[in-house]
Amino acid sequence: MSRPDAPDALDPARTALVLVDLMDRIVALPLEPHKGTDVLATAETLADAFRSAGALVVLVRVERPGATEQPPGSGLVAGLSRPGDVEVVKRTVGAFQGTGLDDVLRGRGVTTVVFGGIATNLGVESTARAAADLGYDLLFVEDAMTALTGAEHEASVRLDFPRLGTVVRAAEVSFARR
Repeated sequence: MSRPDAPDALDPARTALVLVDLMDRIVALPLEPHKGTDVLATAETLADAFRSAGALVVLVRVERPGATEQPPGSGLVAGLSRPGDVEVVKRTVGAFQGTGLDDVLRGRGVTTVVFGGIATNLGVESTARAAADLGYDLLFVEDAMTALTGAEHEASVRLDFPRLGTVVRAAEVSFARR
């Protein structure tokens, strides 16, 4: 790790990567400070590293409640999901309410949740606040998330997330050897 405050190597048996709303219609939005395609590429690299280490990957996508049909581009980006991943469909801003996500994580012995996704200040932050309330240790991968404006992203990353966990860059995420 390159920073003195960077986290220790993660235990893959007790860690999950939670990627929020990496859906075609959301990745394609004009986003700041990182383009959606850049966030997606970083998230895919992280997901591959988590899978290789034997850690859980959770892919969250949103559906509009009460809608008979979802807007085009509402599925996860093609190729993001792999066998063994868990897909969670949320109908609120955060991914814990009414989805069974807490049960999935606890059932797998997860104590640390690593976050990425879009939008930093909405789906990611709402999910992270619930995770903090539930007692999970949190890690936020700054270059694996973005928002509609740079100011919204920065407010979450610089003000809110450090109160809930640790903010890192993707290059700082590593796993302990088994």
